[in-house]
Amino acid sequence: MKSRVKLKGRMKIFLQVGLVLGIVLAIVDGCIFLIDIRAGLLLSAFVVFYFAIICALLFYNKPIIMNELISFATQYGQIQRRLLRDLELPHALLDDTGKVIWTNKAFEEVIHREKGYKKSITSLFPEIAKDRLPGELEDTEVQFDYETRNYHAKMKKISLREMVQNSDIIEATDYEGYLVALYLFDETALRFALQENDDQSLAVGLIYLDNYEEALDSVEEVRRSLLIALIDRKVNKYIASIDGIIKKIEKDKYLVVLRKKSLKQLQEVRFDLLEDVKTVNIGNEMSVTLSIGIGLDGLTYSQNYEFARTSIDLALGRGGDQAVVKTPDSLTYYGGKSQQVEKNTRVKARVKAHALREIISSKDKVIVMGHRLTDVDSFGAAVGVYCIARALERKAHIVINEASTSVKPLQELFLNHPDYDDDMFLNSQQAVEMAGNNTVLVVVDVNRPMITECPDLLRICKSIVVLDHHRQGSETIENATLSYVEPYASSACEMVAEILQYIGDGIKIKSNEADSLYSGIIIDTNNFVAKTGVRTFEAAAFLRRSGADVTRVRKLFREDAGEYKAKAEAVRHAEIYRGDYAISVCPSEDIESPTIIGAQAANELLDIKGIKASFVLTEYQNTIYVSARSIDEVNVQIIMERIGGGGHMNIAGAQMQDITVGQGIDMVKSTLDTMIEEGEI
Repeated sequence: MKSRVKLKGRMKIFLQVGLVLGIVLAIVDGCIFLIDIRAGLLLSAFVVFYFAIICALLFYNKPIIMNELISFATQYGQIQRRLLRDLELPHALLDDTGKVIWTNKAFEEVIHREKGYKKSITSLFPEIAKDRLPGELEDTEVQFDYETRNYHAKMKKISLREMVQNSDIIEATDYEGYLVALYLFDETALRFALQENDDQSLAVGLIYLDNYEEALDSVEEVRRSLLIALIDRKVNKYIASIDGIIKKIEKDKYLVVLRKKSLKQLQEVRFDLLEDVKTVNIGNEMSVTLSIGIGLDGLTYSQNYEFARTSIDLALGRGGDQAVVKTPDSLTYYGGKSQQVEKNTRVKARVKAHALREIISSKDKVIVMGHRLTDVDSFGAAVGVYCIARALERKAHIVINEASTSVKPLQELFLNHPDYDDDMFLNSQQAVEMAGNNTVLVVVDVNRPMITECPDLLRICKSIVVLDHHRQGSETIENATLSYVEPYASSACEMVAEILQYIGDGIKIKSNEADSLYSGIIIDTNNFVAKTGVRTFEAAAFLRRSGADVTRVRKLFREDAGEYKAKAEAVRHAEIYRGDYAISVCPSEDIESPTIIGAQAANELLDIKGIKASFVLTEYQNTIYVSARSIDEVNVQIIMERIGGGGHMNIAGAQMQDITVGQGIDMVKSTLDTMIEEGEI
């Protein structure tokens, strides 16, 4: 065994230097023989003696040197092994399946196991599953918590191919086996420091009183200052309790500065200030409500303030009485459980009407569109804008791709009518071809770009007007020249009817146009039952004076027998979930517009005693449409937002694709369960 062991490299050169010098000396001796024989003989004797000594030393020292080298290597390996065992960094070796092969002392202290633990690493740390081990990748990392500590695990792949190829006892070709070196880095202190730093970061908030003027009007004049003082005290005391700073910047507006840690406290109690401020009562008939907008995690303080402004605008646009928290990546909503107070003043409607008149007058053409599957409210509002354009002597077109059964009776009032052009109604392709730089696009009854009748028009048209009555969500038409969004309005037709009265003096609309606008109000208010205010009746009165006929409108919306039976089936097979929520499916076979019938069935289910909200699912064109309705106890808008929809507090909906009706029902149920557990409903 030892005879096969040979030296190489610098050690071999070091030992052979003496022999090389001896050979050089022998050559020199030969040269001296040519000069002087006696000197050559003398040097020859020295050369023989030199070689004898060198050979003796090599013969005697080589085994000693070999043994010392082997002993050193052995001791060095043991020292390395001991160093690894005593290394303060937790370290372990795993096989390619994740089974523990070897651990050091620090690792054993972390897992509280003795030496020789041979089970799967997943049994210790579930986060390190088999699919998280290095396979095709050379290195992987996993973060996890173990007991009270936070760890960052790094795993490195160690190939065994070279070891197998150099082995004398194993023979294998194309061997791809490997081990995994696992290192654990304790990041508890680092994460704690980062969390503390994050908790101390600045959050900016704005608090607005939604119904300041209305609440003051509902109390005696001598007590108004007391009401204001009580509200100020309530808000200031609440913010001070969470170590925040609040400053009143206007009579009904406050600026708030607080730490992110304090904001988390507010989120945990779901901004109970919203409900707390309603308890202020000194005889005022109307409870005071707040809107709160918070901005945080911005790159700068000014960006947080911009986030807060966006949040408060969104909270007000969604009806008030709620809080909105905005970060660079998300929007979170809280509250929104009460109806928005209707504004009695029409100043805003008049201002918006004048702005709309200026925009339309500056363009050559007007294109009006609503949402996909145009309903009566969307159609009626589009007809109202058509009337405005005509009064301003501008050419107008309405975009409708597919008219539903509810819209067809109204559309037929205009088709083939001598007073209207043949291109009054366009499909999406025709509208895109007609649109240009000198065209104004008016979007009615929708504020979400992706569900408009033709989203491409939003990119083509430079001048966009939005008229909508739905509560805003995170997705809105952002590049609008004029945006008039009023969640308190019963319908888009109500808003357009108000605008019509301020567009110009003595504006006239025809009876069929008045019927269309009146129909939108009728349908969206469920015959003046839901979400109806003073201004709703005033708009209806204006339309009635303009020629709208109640009997004629009623005849337009009579159902055929098949649709009536489908609605009855949806009501008959409704499931009462958790005692308060009616969930059903509307049949869609042989029904031209099943989504309309589903919405009507949802309204019918509210007539059942004890039902707080109803949800009717309808399958149509490979999409599940959900119609959600409530009276006043449940905000169905926030429920629908959880599954990708939106709407009003009492009327909302959603569209779900690539799922079955059964899966849709399960999704609605799980959403209700989650929100009930979280206290949102």
